[in-house]
Amino acid sequence: MTINYWGVLAATIAAWFFGAAYYGALGEKWMVALGRSQQQIEARRAKKAVPVVPMIVSFVAELVMAFTLAGLMAHMGGFSVRAGLIAGAICWFGFILTTVATNNGYQQAKPSLTLIDSAHWLGVMLIQGAVLGALG
Repeated sequence: MTINYWGVLAATIAAWFFGAAYYGALGEKWMVALGRSQQQIEARRAKKAVPVVPMIVSFVAELVMAFTLAGLMAHMGGFSVRAGLIAGAICWFGFILTTVATNNGYQQAKPSLTLIDSAHWLGVMLIQGAVLGALG
């Protein structure tokens, strides 16, 4: 099976926009989970600065993730929305959730940070899997 590179790009873009909307909606709760004070949150909001470098890093990381997920799906022998959702969920559970939980545990982060961040990555993996499955 071959990989549809346009599908990889579409999966990356869809996942990236999901992340923007997700953290746009949960941004303040996320910053509280990070341990930011209300003053720090308000100062950041007043700056209205767009975190360009992290956004680029996020896009590139999601591109690598989409390509890797497409490669796994190709080796497993099938592209369908169902197969993409299953592959995305398995990769999230086995690799992403475990990594986020471990890193946050050692950093003694609030459990809400693990919940917020890992739920974001679950959404990313499911979206990428569905798009890759649909576009083959």
